[in-house]
Amino acid sequence: MQLLKLRYRALLLGVLFAPLAQAQPVIKFGVDPSYPPFEQKQPDGSLSGFDIDLGNALCAELQVKCIWVEQNFDGMVPALKARKFDAILSAFSATAARRQQVDFSDKIYTAPSSLVARKDSGLLPTAASLKGKSVGVVQGTLHEAFARAQWGNQGVNIHTYQTQDQVFSDLINGRLDATFQASVQADAGLLQKTQGQDFAFAGEPITDKSIIGDGVAIGIRKNEPELKQQLNTALASIRESGEYQQIAKKYFNFDIYGE
Repeated sequence: MQLLKLRYRALLLGVLFAPLAQAQPVIKFGVDPSYPPFEQKQPDGSLSGFDIDLGNALCAELQVKCIWVEQNFDGMVPALKARKFDAILSAFSATAARRQQVDFSDKIYTAPSSLVARKDSGLLPTAASLKGKSVGVVQGTLHEAFARAQWGNQGVNIHTYQTQDQVFSDLINGRLDATFQASVQADAGLLQKTQGQDFAFAGEPITDKSIIGDGVAIGIRKNEPELKQQLNTALASIRESGEYQQIAKKYFNFDIYGE
């Protein structure tokens, strides 16, 4: 009788925990859905954009489930370290300063940055041209760091916002003279829209390494080489198969990857 009880208990435990053992592995990506065309939220609450499609392709290649965790950009690194998610997939440039805090995958794309202002403003992305003007940037980004370092101490008023949509809104409403962000983001998020018809890129794009670093990559916690290798292998695979290029063509009419 005792033997039968033990066998029944073992069988019951096996039934209870079998779903856990068979659960599909997941990768949780931290994302700020205020950066079209890279990531944005649809009216039904779903997420879309280049980064979302790319992440889903990487997960499919690795045969894992993608889970998207929304996070304001300025809190990305603390949230990653706190294990709120496994990796950052949200216009995260691989700079020397960031490499001191997190590790990075191979490059996923290159993102030059641009100043945007009214078409008749005559403004240029220089301290002399912007002196006395108000420039909007997203808080905690490399654009904020660059603007403060290059312009903020020379009479340019730098205003920070939690989301890029807020920056564009204040530019349209006349509270800002210019904004500074990734060129593609400005084009898709403002210039191609009706409300952006009075605005344009001001001057040439800025490709300073302090902004773009070694390109945009996936941020990963330090000392997690297995996840880094898995993501790099999957990225190489979808580039070799042409899937990466097909995803990029949905959003860009140029080579977003670069050299």
